[in-house]
Amino acid sequence: MNNITQRFFNRCLAATAAAVLGLFGVAAQAAPANPETLIRQNCVGCHQPEGENSWSRISHQRKTPEGWLMTIARMQSAHGLRISDEDRRTLVKYLADRQGMAPEETADVRYALERRLNDYEPLKDDEHIGDMCARCHSGARVVMQGRDEKEWEHLIHTHLGLWASLEYQALSRDRDWLPIALNETLPHLAQRLPFQTAAWDQWMKARPAADQFNGRWSFAGHYTGAGDISGTMTVEHTGNDLFRVVVDGRYDNGRAFRGEGQGILYNGHEWRANVTIDDVVMRQVLVATPEGMTGRMFERDRDERGLDFAAARDNQRTLLAVFPEYIKAGAEQELTIVGAGMNGRPNLGRHIRVLDVIEQTPERVRVRVRADDKVAIGPRDIKVGRASGASVAVYRDIQSVRVVPEYAVARIGGNGSPTEKVEGRFDAEAWAVAADGSEFRVGVMPATWSVAPFDEAAAKLEDVKFAGRLNAQTGVFDPAVAGPNPERPMMANNVGNLSITARVKDGEREVSGDGQLIVSVQRWVIPPIP
Repeated sequence: MNNITQRFFNRCLAATAAAVLGLFGVAAQAAPANPETLIRQNCVGCHQPEGENSWSRISHQRKTPEGWLMTIARMQSAHGLRISDEDRRTLVKYLADRQGMAPEETADVRYALERRLNDYEPLKDDEHIGDMCARCHSGARVVMQGRDEKEWEHLIHTHLGLWASLEYQALSRDRDWLPIALNETLPHLAQRLPFQTAAWDQWMKARPAADQFNGRWSFAGHYTGAGDISGTMTVEHTGNDLFRVVVDGRYDNGRAFRGEGQGILYNGHEWRANVTIDDVVMRQVLVATPEGMTGRMFERDRDERGLDFAAARDNQRTLLAVFPEYIKAGAEQELTIVGAGMNGRPNLGRHIRVLDVIEQTPERVRVRVRADDKVAIGPRDIKVGRASGASVAVYRDIQSVRVVPEYAVARIGGNGSPTEKVEGRFDAEAWAVAADGSEFRVGVMPATWSVAPFDEAAAKLEDVKFAGRLNAQTGVFDPAVAGPNPERPMMANNVGNLSITARVKDGEREVSGDGQLIVSVQRWVIPPIP
């Protein structure tokens, strides 16, 4: 792909990403063009009609909203399609609703939609996807599709048509790629990821209407490098599966987390919204039911900055989270319990006494508790009246600390480069041992952070000096700027291979854990699905 094509492709992705993720102005409230008419006007030159509202290739695949977004962007960049932003929004909505994915079909791979770019993919046992597909892009991009066998075959040939040197690239030269793709991978994909599934048929019958999401929601989340957040979210259906969204929350230190924006519901469960918090646009990519939402909320322009997000309707008796997630045996602790429909006295089980209820609303309960010395060690479920669904970890001593993510990639940027830096953001996760000898997760704890060369080569190249700076209190790594550095051998750029260490205090003891951070080059292409 030459530079001009690449720039156009990036521009298409940026524009369509804004459209698909809920950036709706006044014009979007007007009646949209008929989607079938748009397909006849823009697509039938290549996609032949096969019957009423059915077209070759288009009508033989199912995808997420982001998947259809990427398809249309490719039609623009590779095939000369000219279409307005408004019409593109209409087509993405139509196709995602008509030929989308059922919730259970994407449940294991939503990390890609949620921009969790340091997650390990759970596709190790699928050698066809792992070796034949995920060497160039995420396996999740493949799994979040359904196609009939002929359409999977078309996709294989499309790859060779668009990337003619695919068979000779470094990650394909170890195999006879095309015969394997056609004779082995093709039947595997057709069986594992078919166009017609029972899950999809059942979902189409049970899919909820948009107005069922109206109302007040309680939410909780953990923002890596910034702390825990909780509050309420008001959702108002404004028609055409569009919503006004108002967020009213706060960090655990009391700092406000407030803003408003607009959302859209695709296919009855794919929630996308843009909410402006402190002049920063944050995206919500959630899987939604009329009772609850889960997923991630992150900055539109810096997707490494974000929080795990869980919400429940105010009419649900449910607990979403406890901050902090733990209490030490023999100690007092202030806890904040976040949920919906919480009425009644908090109950943390035997040998944990509630000393004081500091604050209590249906969405938030703050208590001071004491765990007796003889309290049972391990995770335990808690309740507030009849509301349940969260747990607290009771520990005596921290056994180990894990840096999360254990392996991460940050990226240099800025300094005149068109791409921003990508930070490394880490949590220190404490673990303990239960009475039966099994390990259990205690939770994210405050830590002191430090950085060191990962190996001898990194020490020789002084990677710690040049690759960036780690905040000792927050665990956030700020990479260095892009471009050649005259102070490095051969004027190399500021990449590096670093060891990240978290040290957690446990009384008079200190327990540490290590992770690895690769500081790499700029991220040039940022597709909706990696």
